Amino acid sequence: MTEKLDYRWHLRRIMADRGLFQTTDLIKPLAQRDIRLSSSQVFRLVTERPERLSLKILMALLDILDCAMDDLIEPVAAAGTRTRPKKMAAGGDHDVNAAGLGALRPKRARITRTSE
Repeated sequence: MTEKLDYRWHLRRIMADRGLFQTTDLIKPLAQRDIRLSSSQVFRLVTERPERLSLKILMALLDILDCAMDDLIEPVAAAGTRTRPKKMAAGGDHDVNAAGLGALRPKRARITRTSE
């Protein structure tokens, strides 16, 4: 079984480690790298876990904070989400991916008349 991945966002902790305690402390260094964000956008970036993040902003944060990506983003297993193993095709013990789609498609039903 494989587990779905999630992540933890450590921007606030890394900022504190670097002596940056206010979210607005990032506005000027980002602007120096041609990234213009409002104070509310920077606040959300620091205090919330971003669902989407441009690579340009990510690379700027890594440069500003002098850290590596795995310092900022920690991959973790998602809580309570385990995927089920793939089901086998009917009557076979072969790998589903190896069989191809042809073996997985249902057969067409045939209607036959019965004589009375």
